[in-house]
Amino acid sequence: MYRYLIILTLIFSCLSTVQAQQTYAFINTHIVPMHYEGIVENQTVIVTDGKISALGDSKELPIPSNATVIESEDFYLMPGLAEMHGHIPGPDNQQYLEDILFLYVANGVTTVRGMLGQPAHLELREKISTQEILGPRLFTPGISLRGGRVDSAEHARQIVMDQADAGYDFIKIHPGITLPQYDAAMQAAVESGMTLSGHVPEDVGLAHALSKGQVAIDHMDGYAQYLVSPEIDISDYSAGYYGMGFLEIIDTSRILQAARETRNANAWVVPTQILFEQRISEVPAQELAKREDMAYMPSSMVQRWVQAKEQIVSTISTPDGPARLLEIRQQLIKALNDEGARLLLGSDAPQVFNVPGFSIHHEIRSMMDAGLTAYEVLRTGTVAPAEFFEKESEFGRISVGLAADLILVENNPLSDVTTVSRPLGVMIRGRWLDRAALDEGLMEIAERQR
Repeated sequence: MYRYLIILTLIFSCLSTVQAQQTYAFINTHIVPMHYEGIVENQTVIVTDGKISALGDSKELPIPSNATVIESEDFYLMPGLAEMHGHIPGPDNQQYLEDILFLYVANGVTTVRGMLGQPAHLELREKISTQEILGPRLFTPGISLRGGRVDSAEHARQIVMDQADAGYDFIKIHPGITLPQYDAAMQAAVESGMTLSGHVPEDVGLAHALSKGQVAIDHMDGYAQYLVSPEIDISDYSAGYYGMGFLEIIDTSRILQAARETRNANAWVVPTQILFEQRISEVPAQELAKREDMAYMPSSMVQRWVQAKEQIVSTISTPDGPARLLEIRQQLIKALNDEGARLLLGSDAPQVFNVPGFSIHHEIRSMMDAGLTAYEVLRTGTVAPAEFFEKESEFGRISVGLAADLILVENNPLSDVTTVSRPLGVMIRGRWLDRAALDEGLMEIAERQR
């Protein structure tokens, strides 16, 4: 099935138009709308031209005569998930690119916020939008602003202006830029209607980033430094990995203040907690490399991940440091959620032992380990991303007129969130892939990696 789709993608670009015009009916399904916590039982959902065209009680809503019926009685239908810190390959290896896109889709990820953009992604974004290529809806930045790449404040400003003119969705910030460069980029973003997202450079600091309007803080970057009392001189400290260098001077009583300041700034936070866990956890790298989902990645990449984890672990001088920092991060995630700061679901894939699509389900588990409910976590990957992009009228919920980005699962995900990790089928803007098609596509990818 997957090979069939790829061949048709390459030869008949008109296929997407034909498929988008198909009509589907999910009958006697239980809807998980996600814009509120609850289940609407025994519903029929009609999909036409890639959008939800009708929904209602299965006893009352008529089924179009031309509809393809999807057996969904007593199953649960929820919106597709978003990977809000993902990576998309470049065009050099088309097969690898399509494999990565399929891995996302096979796991119910129907939207990706790319975090390592390049010019080719603008064309890819369009091809995905028109369904010339099967893949999740893509939001992409250009090449990031980072130390060594930005020469001056004026250069930072020009990069932002150029990316705005090119049509990128936002500006990605990496570590290393100076405070004047950051401020110049932020001012240019305001003038051009762009937003800044990503890391918090050490020279900038979390408080300044929030005050200036950085719209999203990824990895909870900058929070460890913020949790150090301003009275402490940190000039002799280095942040290290995820702020571990500040561990001995972190004051956890500042967590509540950090959460409230984030909320008051209307900033979003993408924790990518599973990336932190897997990179510095006590689980040996070789054991992680044997996990089933590693079969879908090139063996050479998995080996690089093994080496990366072993190198990071070798630099940790305090044996209990990772566990302590993990606990602090969990407390911070819980405080951010409880204080009304806005969280987004993101895992950072493909990265160290984070396989695209699969890793988002590990991130769901990590967020729940921090004390969030299943609904709270799933909302960060459905409704919240649509709010973040100001696209609430396009995706993120099960409502008439929205894109038919849907996941059919066996159990109630609000009481059994693990059911989302093995969907019975995925619909992406009206294109239906049942479990057999998903499994066949995954099998073909695994065979290519052998």
